Amino acid sequence: MLTAAIENALNRNLASSPGARARCTALQGQRLLVRITGTGLQISIESLGDTLSLSRTPIGDFNVTVEGSPINLLALTGNNPERLLQSGQVTVRGDAEILQRYRALALLLQPDLEEELSRLIGDLPAHHIGRLARSLWSFGRRAASNTVRNAAEYLAHENHTLVPRAEAEAFMADVDQLREDVDRAIARLRTLEETR
Repeated sequence: MLTAAIENALNRNLASSPGARARCTALQGQRLLVRITGTGLQISIESLGDTLSLSRTPIGDFNVTVEGSPINLLALTGNNPERLLQSGQVTVRGDAEILQRYRALALLLQPDLEEELSRLIGDLPAHHIGRLARSLWSFGRRAASNTVRNAAEYLAHENHTLVPRAEAEAFMADVDQLREDVDRAIARLRTLEETR
């Protein structure tokens, strides 16, 4: 049922986006299998040309298979998907170009979750839930950022496990200066050898 609801939402957004329709048409017949680790869940995605078909019971061959945790799979739509692939947090088997094209289509189809929720429970409750979700997300990001910053400060200044940023930057500037001085000395030695 959830797969059907997601499929309907994606196809509604597909119908309203000319760019997404063009990408969907270009992907016609290409099949993607998404394996969500830790859940045993597999979802097949296939472009039928003018719509997308999603299924929780994948059958047959796929052009590309992508596997990862739910969070890492969602992060593929972020700014730096290459990092996830290089680190092995997400694995890809098959034609990576097709995965890239499905990713570009997904970026165009990102549904307005508040709008989708309003179809189920009405505009006002959906707006309040959306506002609550946005504030919780913002709070979570601030809390995580503060936790990382505080841990780094503790490890650098109290525990002395890490080098404080200012000291590291000064050290790196000194290393760069030393490298430049060595390069100049080597150039002078070569000049002296050539003139002898």
